[in-house]
Amino acid sequence: MIEQSSQPKESRTGIDPWSVADLPPSLPLRGLNVLGEIGPGIIILGVSIGSGEWLLGPAAFVKYGLALLWVTTVAIVLQTIFNTEVIRYTLYTGEPIFTGFMRTKPGVNFWGVFYAILFFLQVGWPVWAGAAATAIFYLFLGRLPRATDGAIVYAIGVGTFLLCVAILLFGRRIERTLETFNWILVLLIVTGLAALCVILAPPAQWVSVLLGLIGFDTRTRAFDLFPAGADWFLIGAFAAYSGAGGMVNLMIASWARDKGYGMGRVVGFIPAAIGGQKVRLAHSGSVFKITPENLQRWREWWRIVQVDQWIVFGIGALLSMALPAMLYTTFIQAGRDIGGPTAAAELANAIAERGGIVFTYMVAIIGAWILFKTQLDIFDGLVRAVTDIAWVSSPHVRRWRGGDVRVVYYGVLFFAIVWGMIALRVTEPVLLLELGANMAGIAFMIAGLHVLRVNTTLLPRELQPPLWRRAGLVLLSVFYGVFVYLWLMGGFVPDPSKGFLFNIPGYLRF
Repeated sequence: MIEQSSQPKESRTGIDPWSVADLPPSLPLRGLNVLGEIGPGIIILGVSIGSGEWLLGPAAFVKYGLALLWVTTVAIVLQTIFNTEVIRYTLYTGEPIFTGFMRTKPGVNFWGVFYAILFFLQVGWPVWAGAAATAIFYLFLGRLPRATDGAIVYAIGVGTFLLCVAILLFGRRIERTLETFNWILVLLIVTGLAALCVILAPPAQWVSVLLGLIGFDTRTRAFDLFPAGADWFLIGAFAAYSGAGGMVNLMIASWARDKGYGMGRVVGFIPAAIGGQKVRLAHSGSVFKITPENLQRWREWWRIVQVDQWIVFGIGALLSMALPAMLYTTFIQAGRDIGGPTAAAELANAIAERGGIVFTYMVAIIGAWILFKTQLDIFDGLVRAVTDIAWVSSPHVRRWRGGDVRVVYYGVLFFAIVWGMIALRVTEPVLLLELGANMAGIAFMIAGLHVLRVNTTLLPRELQPPLWRRAGLVLLSVFYGVFVYLWLMGGFVPDPSKGFLFNIPGYLRF
């Protein structure tokens, strides 16, 4: 029997050790090559332009003011550091970060089950399809749904959900399908929102948004970081979903692998059912030797990651939160609660009340597209994460049906479809959305420190993150830890009337 101390450090929890290969070269980062090499950033930006930007963020801004945009500024900077550190592991090993987690103690089964449960608790509900159904209903009937319209809204939600499933069936590799789809939708959404803001928002509102990014409230002419009497269930959810959010950010490692970033080009990818061919997906990654040539290639890949994350995701995520915030606070009365079942259509309805019929339908279309696109990306991410965890942890899964990972992916997809059809009837989508978003805060608390552990123990010294990046991961965990505490306790001083921990039966009364 081999002593644990004599085993390679990456295999001490039972996963096979890494193989060794040269790091593939990237394309030069210039001209049109930029568009060919970036990709994961546009997918995760597509995810981030969703519930936080169209539902939770607007609800918080309307109720408490634009000074809360400082939360978005800090969140996106910290999340961008987090994303690049997640990709760092994949660049070196070709493995998704979940495999890196399972290579640390207490081991494969513990971390595999832990992150699968956390993933389900955060995004295992098709709330985006349910919320999109409200916007689609408004688009076709020109009014907000009433209580008697429940069956119609449910049918629209199911149809939206199944359309997401259909899109994931086609293409050579699923990541490429999502990348193309998100480029189209994100560009249309961001340019559409920017045009609406230029046409409809007064100059004073632009100033309020810009100053809000640093926490300054133009109404009170003072910095207001934590609003008095805040609903921390809502604020915590908004903080977690400023940007992508928790387990959603961890998906980026799988998309980077399937895009072919770094050693991801060596290990394989998950192909689509229709148009894709059987591809060998390694359950254990490949790494490269530290040579001058490989280090030069590493630096080239790392530059691509910086563009993909800081420019595409970072700047894009700031715009995607600021632009809807500007529109919502222009048309909806300050202090109003818009977090109910009709939240997705509130802005369109508010514009309609002022007679802007053309803009009304434009906003309704954008809202429906935003939530549909988010559901598509998150649905793939959930299925992909469970597939990757099962593929790495179980030899039986890898032998099933001749080692075709498509069978595993679409098997998980089938069960997710059945659950989604049931979950759409559980309760209001926005309530489940807020609960899932706060679970994302818990995920950040844990995963920030776990990524730090992986990257400073499993990677060679030359590729480990510098001190400022390590500090960024710690700050991410602390930042979201504060909001989790406020959510659970109801304030800095525990308040039994507001804290989630004291009112669980009330929140979960379906």
